[in-house]
Amino acid sequence: MHVMGEEIEEVDEPIVDDDVEEKVKDKIGKELEEIRRRKTKTSKRRFLTNMEDYVLFAGIGYGILFAALLIGMSSGIFGSSTTLDHKASETFLDTGDECLNIEDDPWILIFPENDAEYLDLSGRNLPSGYALMNYSIYELSDSVETLVVSEESISQVSGKKSSMQASFDELNVGEYRIVFTVDIYNQGFDLVNATLVEDWNTLAKEIDFELEINSGGFFSFLPFVDSDSHREVRITEPGPRTCWTTKDLGDWGYILMAAELGGGRETAMLTGGTAGIPAWWMAFISLSLSAVTLLVIYPVMYKIYHQDTDDILSRNHIARVVEDILGKTSKRLHIDIDWELYKLESRELSIDIMVPYKNTDGTLSDSKDIRAEILREILEEFAIFRVFKPVQLTVKTIGVNQAIDFESGVGVGAGAEGADLVEEQDYASFFSELHTLSRVEEEVRDSLDLFFARRSDVRMEGAVVTSDDRVIFVSVIYKPTQRFAFFRFKKTTDEVEVELYRYISERNDDLLGSQELIVKARNQVSTLADRSGAGRVESANKSDDRIVAVAKQDGLGGKMLQTNFIGNTLSTVEYMANEKREMINKWGFWGLIVFVWIPFMASGVLVGAMLGLLSRMQFTRVLAATFIGGAAASVTWAYTAEGIVKFMHQYKLEAVIPLMIIVFVGAAFLHIRSTKVRRQTELFEDTMLDNFHADVVAKYGEH
Repeated sequence: MHVMGEEIEEVDEPIVDDDVEEKVKDKIGKELEEIRRRKTKTSKRRFLTNMEDYVLFAGIGYGILFAALLIGMSSGIFGSSTTLDHKASETFLDTGDECLNIEDDPWILIFPENDAEYLDLSGRNLPSGYALMNYSIYELSDSVETLVVSEESISQVSGKKSSMQASFDELNVGEYRIVFTVDIYNQGFDLVNATLVEDWNTLAKEIDFELEINSGGFFSFLPFVDSDSHREVRITEPGPRTCWTTKDLGDWGYILMAAELGGGRETAMLTGGTAGIPAWWMAFISLSLSAVTLLVIYPVMYKIYHQDTDDILSRNHIARVVEDILGKTSKRLHIDIDWELYKLESRELSIDIMVPYKNTDGTLSDSKDIRAEILREILEEFAIFRVFKPVQLTVKTIGVNQAIDFESGVGVGAGAEGADLVEEQDYASFFSELHTLSRVEEEVRDSLDLFFARRSDVRMEGAVVTSDDRVIFVSVIYKPTQRFAFFRFKKTTDEVEVELYRYISERNDDLLGSQELIVKARNQVSTLADRSGAGRVESANKSDDRIVAVAKQDGLGGKMLQTNFIGNTLSTVEYMANEKREMINKWGFWGLIVFVWIPFMASGVLVGAMLGLLSRMQFTRVLAATFIGGAAASVTWAYTAEGIVKFMHQYKLEAVIPLMIIVFVGAAFLHIRSTKVRRQTELFEDTMLDNFHADVVAKYGEH
């Protein structure tokens, strides 16, 4: 540069790293304050404001209607009509022939009792009178029918029903046809002169069946397969199926739901297909279950976990929040954090925090209480920012003051690390003050007794009072007197400590003088109030005291999602969704439909919804994709199961069906279990913890 003819040398000022770091911190701090302002802004809005509110409302409404429908059907409130199934069989919903409407008209039921080796033959919806029943069994060979056996029986109609048995214990292996007829007479002792009841037409039915001798074969080792040789009948041409009553469909609705919840759609459909449940009813139950799950749980998940892009905390934001909390908490707890060894890692599954600290002359609590205090502060702050990732906090005492006994008060106020170990003592002063110290301790004990004597909600279980010329240390163990104190006792330990501190201070103000009063209380019963900072807690195992805690979520939905069962389920679902996240990020909307549709292990609507939520897809697109995929899966499996069952019957593989059901249930159980184990193993991996301990040992040595 040149100024007034003189040459001036330009010198660049060095950029100080601390200045850059400070500017970054200020920027992050301003961003956090803006997010906090938006999160804490109180705005009363109506329930039905956003799309997820309407979806949740619709889901609850449909769930109530669906439950009322099943209860009404299974309890018989809607009667035992077969009209519903009959009407459905006349439409495209039923791929087979029109079912026989047995609501009012007489009909015949024939089914094999293979264990007892006979065919059960019965007439249903019969008028009053005497039933003359006749059956004839023909052997089928080269299109020639040969009569093998024929019998007839007469019995009085009871409860609109009359039946007889056709034994096949002496028949040879082969193909047969049975013809069963029923006539109703007005008397049974003289059929020659008896007449048919008014408007009666002979009721007849024939079916073809195969008879074979079965010893269990390849599957005889299975516990549910009979290994003894006996004759078995397999109906080859059953004719049109009989319509199901409303009550029977309602009863099977519960069975199908239980089977699907326990082993997935595959299990439910095979179970229902084996029993002959209409495919349209199986599809309806499966689709309704998926709809209720999706329309209720997904909006709640969305309202709790979804955040606008601007409100999502980055790794730097989380680190700043934790550091600010540790700075404030360390001052309040009078501990000295070694920031050189401090570690924080924001992983996919959790936020891991390692805090090494030194006790000072003002430290009041041991490491467990320190961890509880820090964890509570962090979780309360995370709740404001809606950070619901599990937090794993490890605290470790370092330095020469590790051995302080905070239960008895030995070592409390003994001086900070680095203080002179040898000081000149004024023994005359010590003995002159001994009487005063003893009096102070007695007065404090009296105050303790009086405090708990006046309280009806708590009682003192034990107490220690120690003192010196600088500190009076009070350690109290108390217990709530209320029944079911875990739920009912509302005061936290901190609140009890404050009340006790104030009471002792006010009552002994003239005696305390320059001494510092330190009060430490411990509830003998773990109460909900003391655990209120954490919405949900997971532990590694019985031999490992490590825990992860999730910030508390407000509202009924938050409390519901943080129950042990639902919380653990959703954590597993989230883990499974994260494993498939790359695929959805690549294929988007159509990929999500295929994922829910195709019978992958644990690929239902709930996993699909969580996957869409994690991939930050729009609410309506996730809802549409999972609903379409779930509906396609329900319909596909319902009508496929019918074909699978027919195939099994055709090739005499009926014993494989229960085996397949067991395999599906077992596979679903093992998959969920293995996923939970993998998640917990990854959640509590020791890599960072081992490095942390190694760093502590390297700097301070073994203690």
